[in-house]
Amino acid sequence: MPKKNTHKTNSPEADLSCRIENDTLRRKIRESSPEVRKYLETLCRQIRDLSKIGAALSAERNLPKLLEMILEEARHFTNADGGTLYMMNDDERSLRFEIVQTDSLNIRMGGTSGNSIDWYPVRLYLQDGKPNHAMVSAHVGLTGEVVNIPDVYDVEGFDFTGTRAFDNKTGYRSKSMLVVPMRNHEDEIIGVLQLLNALDPITKESIPFTLADQELIISLASQAAVAITNTRLIHDLEQLLESFIQVIASAIDEKSPYTGGHIERVAKLTMAIAEKINAVDYGVYAPLAFNADELKELRIASWMHDIGKITTPEYVVDKSTKLETIYDRINTVKARFEVLKRDAKIEFLEHKLKIANGESPESPDTVEENYKAKVRAIEEDFAFLENANIGGEFMAPEKQERVRNIGQTRIVMNGKERNLLDEDEIVNLCIPKGTLTNEEREIINNHVKVTIKMLEKLPYPKKLRRVPEYAGSHHEKLDGTGYPNGLKGDQLSPQARIMALADIFEALTARDRPYKKGKTLSEAMKIMGFMAKDRHIDPELFKIFVKEKLYLEYAKENMDSSQIDDVDPNIVQ
Repeated sequence: MPKKNTHKTNSPEADLSCRIENDTLRRKIRESSPEVRKYLETLCRQIRDLSKIGAALSAERNLPKLLEMILEEARHFTNADGGTLYMMNDDERSLRFEIVQTDSLNIRMGGTSGNSIDWYPVRLYLQDGKPNHAMVSAHVGLTGEVVNIPDVYDVEGFDFTGTRAFDNKTGYRSKSMLVVPMRNHEDEIIGVLQLLNALDPITKESIPFTLADQELIISLASQAAVAITNTRLIHDLEQLLESFIQVIASAIDEKSPYTGGHIERVAKLTMAIAEKINAVDYGVYAPLAFNADELKELRIASWMHDIGKITTPEYVVDKSTKLETIYDRINTVKARFEVLKRDAKIEFLEHKLKIANGESPESPDTVEENYKAKVRAIEEDFAFLENANIGGEFMAPEKQERVRNIGQTRIVMNGKERNLLDEDEIVNLCIPKGTLTNEEREIINNHVKVTIKMLEKLPYPKKLRRVPEYAGSHHEKLDGTGYPNGLKGDQLSPQARIMALADIFEALTARDRPYKKGKTLSEAMKIMGFMAKDRHIDPELFKIFVKEKLYLEYAKENMDSSQIDDVDPNIVQ
């Protein structure tokens, strides 16, 4: 915490003179009359305050708070009882109310007050298309002129009917008014600052705004307009970045009809876990609190975590069966089995013909029985391969051996003899678990390396510099058995651990995968419980996931009702 400045000066005059470096000028100030010294002190304080507010405006990134600060400082400089800050709408045809304040009526609307403003915007143009110069705020918004009115009840050229009606309703007396345009660095009017009833510091009576007040507020309005423009630009660029990221993520999900929504679901669950960590007051994560910038960094990383899949071939991502490439080759295999059945029938008919011609001693019944047995064997072999092609359960070694034996069956195709199955088909059908070969699994896993490679090429601002790290670590495990870098323990940040948990839970429960059906809630949580014990995921993080029932919140929004069942509350101790 920064130390407070304990330096004290004996008087405003001493404070003023100590800031003057020229000895002669400092001496003349001391010798001047009290009125001159007071005036100079006031002027010095205003310049100092204006510099401070300029710095504060430049540093503020919360737009509602910034707008509120602008009006409050303008009122402070001029000792105004009330004021309104209007902002130009995007169509540049009206001014919307952003902040409204009146101290004597205890009015606080807009900004951070929590009181919304539902008043109609001030139209800059009338229904016939002519400029609306009758409304003082509209006139200033259109022309850029400064309007300083000593008494709004005694002025020509402007319509203050609404102001009089407000006064009649509230008992207020609107009098002096200063209306100043807010111009940005491109000399565009982006808003209007309207101050009401400058008050005499002693009598508290309404007095006109002075020329000094006017010049001061013009300067403040100019600084404020630049600050607003900069804040909007930063906000718009951040929105553009996040929207672009989400478009890319959606495009990646759309590459596969089976993984649509995966990235979005992981991103939402990641942020839900992170926000819950901010709220909990128990466990090892109790002291951890992500600030707004860290949450934004994590959100962007979670939306980008699968960007490497943009290079992954669709036939691998969408491989719903073992023989699937661009199409499921089981149909090609089926055609060969039909050839086997055709050949068996031709052989059977030839035997019958020989028996009929007396050229064969075999019994017709025996020949027919042998033919039917052969067809049954062919159909059983194909049914076995068709089931093996699904890849829904572990394939035992003896079943793999049967695939190889079937594959060695000889068949004549296009006048050439060949094996029933080629080597690639045998390799794929013998995959022990799932539908991917080792080579295809490497292609899938490589998306993380590609993600890191792609993300590290981007010129991040300081607040987003760890996006590649978080996004590229969602397949790492605490015990070091994950990929691509085999990180473990403290090498994995809390953000990376959160993403890993979210990614695994989404994958277990997803009901849109071609190679498996989504697990029930209890099944998924049981598996994750084992993973926590084996330190594949963070056990402390998993405790929060269970205790705060984040799994149930996710399930209600993203899982089919048939998947949602009771979860053992003692899954973690």
